[in-house]
Amino acid sequence: MPLNELAVPERVVGEREVRRALNKNLLRKIFVATDSDAKIIAGFLAAAAELRVEVEEVDSKLKLGRACAIDRPAAVVGLLKHTMPSTGI
Repeated sequence: MPLNELAVPERVVGEREVRRALNKNLLRKIFVATDSDAKIIAGFLAAAAELRVEVEEVDSKLKLGRACAIDRPAAVVGLLKHTMPSTGI
């Protein structure tokens, strides 16, 4: 699974930030670590299914954190939808 998608600034890391972004329908994809608490992951999977957000599973919180260039584990990460810049026309 290529985690190089996470090497972008348009991402949110952590349960609280991803939940906020999901509630505002700002995400196009989420990554969840399968070694996280099942209750937590189930909530994110349900919200993603409801909003039709793509989900990718990662086998380790540590791998997910490292892919985001942070020095701690991450249970969930979200990629923001790309917005088109205004042309002013």
